[in-house]
Amino acid sequence: MFTRYTRFYYTTNKYTNEVFSIRLNNFSGTASTTDNEPATTVPQHARVVICGGGVMGASVAYHLAKLGWANDTVLIEQHRIGGGTTWHSSGLIGVFKPSLAQVNLTKSSIDLYKELESKKLPTGWKQCGSVNLARTMDRMFVFKRMKAQSVSWDIECELLTPDECKERCPILNIDGVKGGLWIPSDGVGDPYDICLSLVKEARSLGINVLENCTVKRINQEKGCVKSVETNLGKIECEYFVNCAGFWARGIGQLSEPYVKVPLHAVEHYYLHTKPIPGLDSLLPVVRDQDGYIYFRENNGRLLAGGFEPTAKPAFEDGKIPVSPKDRFLPEDWDHFHILLEQLLFRVPTLGNAVLDKLCNGPEAFSPDCKWIVGEAPEIRNYFIAAGMKTVGISAAGGVGRATADMIVAGESSYDMYELEVSRFLGLHNNRKFLRDRVKEVPGLHYGLMYPLHEFQTGRNLRMSPVYPKLRDAGAVFGQVMGYERPTWFQNRMDDEDEFDDWSRPQNIAKTKTFGKPPWFENVADEYAACRENIAISDYSSFTKIDLWSKGREVVDALQYVCSNDVDVPIGSIIHTGMQNKYGGYENDCSLARITENHYMMIAPTIQQTRCKVWLQKHLPSTVALSDVTSMFTALAIIGPFTRTLLSELTDTDLSPKNFPFFTFKMLDVGLANGIRTMNLTHTGELGYVLYIPNEFALHVYSSILEQGMKYGMKHAGYYATRALRVERFYAFWGQDLDTRTTPLECGRVWRVKFDKGVDFIGRDALLKQREEGIKRQYVQLLLEDHCSDTDLWPWGGEPIYRDGKYVGVCTTTGYGFTFKKQVCLGFVENLNDYGVRQRVTNDFVLSGDYEIDIAGIRYPAKVHLHSPNLPTKFPDKEREAYQATRDKTDDSIVVTIKR
Repeated sequence: MFTRYTRFYYTTNKYTNEVFSIRLNNFSGTASTTDNEPATTVPQHARVVICGGGVMGASVAYHLAKLGWANDTVLIEQHRIGGGTTWHSSGLIGVFKPSLAQVNLTKSSIDLYKELESKKLPTGWKQCGSVNLARTMDRMFVFKRMKAQSVSWDIECELLTPDECKERCPILNIDGVKGGLWIPSDGVGDPYDICLSLVKEARSLGINVLENCTVKRINQEKGCVKSVETNLGKIECEYFVNCAGFWARGIGQLSEPYVKVPLHAVEHYYLHTKPIPGLDSLLPVVRDQDGYIYFRENNGRLLAGGFEPTAKPAFEDGKIPVSPKDRFLPEDWDHFHILLEQLLFRVPTLGNAVLDKLCNGPEAFSPDCKWIVGEAPEIRNYFIAAGMKTVGISAAGGVGRATADMIVAGESSYDMYELEVSRFLGLHNNRKFLRDRVKEVPGLHYGLMYPLHEFQTGRNLRMSPVYPKLRDAGAVFGQVMGYERPTWFQNRMDDEDEFDDWSRPQNIAKTKTFGKPPWFENVADEYAACRENIAISDYSSFTKIDLWSKGREVVDALQYVCSNDVDVPIGSIIHTGMQNKYGGYENDCSLARITENHYMMIAPTIQQTRCKVWLQKHLPSTVALSDVTSMFTALAIIGPFTRTLLSELTDTDLSPKNFPFFTFKMLDVGLANGIRTMNLTHTGELGYVLYIPNEFALHVYSSILEQGMKYGMKHAGYYATRALRVERFYAFWGQDLDTRTTPLECGRVWRVKFDKGVDFIGRDALLKQREEGIKRQYVQLLLEDHCSDTDLWPWGGEPIYRDGKYVGVCTTTGYGFTFKKQVCLGFVENLNDYGVRQRVTNDFVLSGDYEIDIAGIRYPAKVHLHSPNLPTKFPDKEREAYQATRDKTDDSIVVTIKR
């Protein structure tokens, strides 16, 4: 039973000092429930078992049924269908998301709900649009960027003045509003109705749905899903789908090995009013992100909530109750105060409304605030669709369809690599790490995301042995895959206080602007040292994998998974892509041939889990694989004087004849031995990368630094080496290169050896593309008439126009310190009048006049198809050969990988 009571809540508006009193008609206690009687039998066999009867599990079941697998699929729910977080969701469906993949998945969800509505199945879908408010000019710049980006993402939107915001939503107080963004395709839905409608449809097609059925264990055999044990019996199956919401992490621990699903619940608040007379049923969703809040109309009432800057973790002991009545979290008006204060300021009507209840429901977040999808790295045929935060219905339709496609067809038309669970390491699944991280993650939803954002929590996890030395040298750190990586170096003051808090770096990188960043001059000095003098940089975060076999098995296996010819002489380094069957990049790496049957692979940091999974799927058991990332400290010395410096620290002859460019040797450096040394830098500059056994790292670092003093050696961070690579036209995996981008499209066909005598993955697709021609081309664009001191910078995602017509989007951007101009890398397409892509030729690319749209202002740009020749005081044939693209087929080998 419910107990009704009335009370008042008082708060002061900090903008007007007006005191509001809110009459609360609230409830104490929880509704009693009568559990369904458990099913008496479960099927002994099924092809697919889906765990989780929320909207995500329902969507996967529905789409599997539509693909003809209904009679082979079982959906199990530990309590009642829709009884997880579905019942208390806000129901917001916003089309704009941080990436195109998430946008397309959301559009697919909306299409599904419209389809269900056409069948008279309730979803609560209502296309009411959304008004997004800006209190600052930086937020307005974000909206202007979104408006510009909407062309490439095919989203209708309109910039609004403050008065136009109020016209769209008359109950708004527009004090302090600079402007807004209207998105007419946004809407709302009822998560519970959607869930039940999807389950109803799935059942009608033959899906077996079991309530009050609890998963006890997921068994595997030879690395693949074998069966699922439940409280009602065992089900033999081929596939398992973890759609368990905030239970997904716990479900992941019910197998051997554990499947990591990094999620942690936080308290999330929804304020419900009693009916408000005259409230427009098509009132748009309003998001006041600078005030952390949103609100919407809900059956004649207001439903309001938000994302406070510091969230409150829930169930910190990791034990999440099964029953909703046990999972109900008590209201915390003190914690909700920051949101309530903003709501009362923005919606004065709320001060006179009678409140129904403050719902405190747990919501699960991932450590990077992205969804978690895809096949688990630990067990084959184990899929995950979880971590949808508070926007489960935005994701459910598209992710459910994509997951079903991957199960039935082995692939999906949605390129979801950025959302795949393989982006995580085991450290991301640590409960204490998650508890700390989710305090700041929900705030990112509405936070003002400046470029190159860095998390504040979960720091100082992975550090190279030279980390203390780098910190003392003034390093400002970023984090990638848990590694602390210097981004740039600031000048140290002699009287600076000692820093003893080892839970976080002394200095965490921040940009806090969309224009010229505060670190610009420091990075310019580091860049100059790399090009014209000598610099040292920490490359330790690179993924490092050893591959070997007793015989030639490793050579044959790598020939199959690599598009370049890896059967090179011992001591050679080869750069290669690992393509999928479409010719797209699954990995972009360098391979050093250490012995006849032993290779060392260097790959992007963000690929540490992902590339291992790809290799394990395609390498025979006779090839051994070992992740040695944490065994070696990698130091790069960069610049024209590096050969001279290193010669003073080793007895090995480093002359070009004995140690030529793009080769590998084992060196003694100082007193240390066994240093795997590569004559390359991954930046286009002369130099070496030393992979040093950790026990020797401090000695080698100190020796190099001491010897380098007479050369004026500087430390260089990631921002400087990144600037070098952008200016040199090097592609970045995860930004420029992805699973749908081919070597032909990005000017790297000369690294594909079609005639190496061995078939390789993706060969047929690349041959077909070579014959038919490409439909997009990777280009470098230099901005003209742009002032880097006063104008806003491009930060990626900007539309590209050719002769006034949209043709593509920028993928990576940066300042070119030699060009003294902004440099944009991206892809150009040839679209006909109907928006259909046509063949792209060099003549097409070079014959147009280009512009880059930065938040509504178009800047003219000069286009390049090939690596530019950058002037230098110290010209060198090796450096001139170090280019990312070629005018014609060339046997030279060049690195284009992302740290």
